[in-house]
Order: sequence, then structure tokens, then C-alpha cells
Amino acid sequence: MSQLGTTPAGVQGEEQTARWVREMFSGVAGRYDLLNHVLSFHVDKYWRRRAVRRLRGILERRDSLVMDLCCGTGDLLVELEKTAGRTLIGSDFCHPMLIAARDKIASKRFQSVVFEGDALRLPLRDGSLDLLTAAFGVRNFANYRKGFEEMRRVLKPGGVAAILEFSQPVNGVFAALYGFYSSRVLPRVGGWISGSRKAYSYLPDSVRKFPDAEELALILRECGFREVEFERMTFGTVALHVARA
Repeated sequence: MSQLGTTPAGVQGEEQTARWVREMFSGVAGRYDLLNHVLSFHVDKYWRRRAVRRLRGILERRDSLVMDLCCGTGDLLVELEKTAGRTLIGSDFCHPMLIAARDKIASKRFQSVVFEGDALRLPLRDGSLDLLTAAFGVRNFANYRKGFEEMRRVLKPGGVAAILEFSQPVNGVFAALYGFYSSRVLPRVGGWISGSRKAYSYLPDSVRKFPDAEELALILRECGFREVEFERMTFGTVALHVARA
């Protein structure tokens, strides 16, 4: 793997990287949902719903313990609770994002709870969870392998990790169009709406540097996961990986 973890320009080391990413997300938390919907043309809602459908069997088990990692403002956590019909938990290391998540959960009269925690050092016992999800967060890890190994640690034997993340389009023509959009259009629109051109230059750059679907599947296997499967969505711009601990 060419990249150990995410690499913001001018930042070195895991500690500095984690601090930079946390501060960046703190700065855009107030308009993060709006930007996700606008910049994806609202297709992000479909990606999350499709992921939840794939996980329905585990979610509908009343005794399954489920956590959404890198929960951000809580969009995936809300969709998971809709299907599970009970209290779930979410975690993120960016406090302003968690405030938005709590407000969203309360406004919808759901019951899920969120807590502040680092995905590379989760405050959970070994083998605690049946299902661990992460949507559009793992590419921001300061150390990818450490994050995947931590995910595996907190899952029960046979527990499931589901990672929904941006990937690389497989069609050459669409890849060129997507590349133009992500490198030229997205930073300008995202920067204008959020007030942070830096954040919306980093985010598409983090997608380009993140392992593609095949490489990510290989890394998950190397980190001890088994039965690793993935499916591409929207011409390969997004991939859902599902693996067992």
C-alpha cells in the first residue's frame, strides 16, 4: 500500500494528521450535511440506504450490538436505527460533528447515543460488537491498517465490519469526468458554501490517495478479516466492503 494513512498537505506524523483532520471537520460541521447532499446530487442518501439494506439481517437481530464508527453528523446512524428499531451507538472524534448528530437524533425522536472517541483507540473491550459500520470516514484515518486492526479487535468472532467509502470509477470516460468534477468543481463549490476551500481541496485529494476497492479488500484480509466482499455503486465512485472478523 502506497499510503500509510491520509496525508493532508504540509502535515506530518499521525498525531499532527489527526489534529488537522479534527480541526478541518470542526470548521465545516455546520454545513456538512448540506454539502454532502449538494455535491453528491443527493445520491449519498441512496448509498447509505443501500448499505443498510445489505446489513438488515444483523440489524433486525434484537441481541446484536451495533456501532457506527466515524458517525459524523449521524446520517448513517439514523438510517441504521430506522431498520434496527432500537438504540444503537455512534462514535466520532470531532466534537462539533457529534453535537450535530445528537441534535439530529433528538429531532427525529430516535434513541441512539453518540460518544467522542478516536477510531484508532476505541474505548471498547475486545470482541464487544456484532456489527461495526463506517461511512466516508476511514479514508481520513491517520493510519489505515491501525484503524482496520482496531475495528477487528472490537468485533466478536464472526462479527461484521461494513465500510462505505469513496473509490475510483472503473469506466475510463466516467473516471475522467469524475476527476474533473472532483478536482475543479467540488473544491470551488464546497469552499464557497462551507467557507473553507482548504477542506474541500483536501477531501477529493483524500479520495484519490485512498486505496481502490480491490486494494482495500486485500488490506482488510491482511488485517485479519475474512469473507471480504465489496460492491461498487454509481459507476464505482463508491464501494461498500463487508467483511467478517
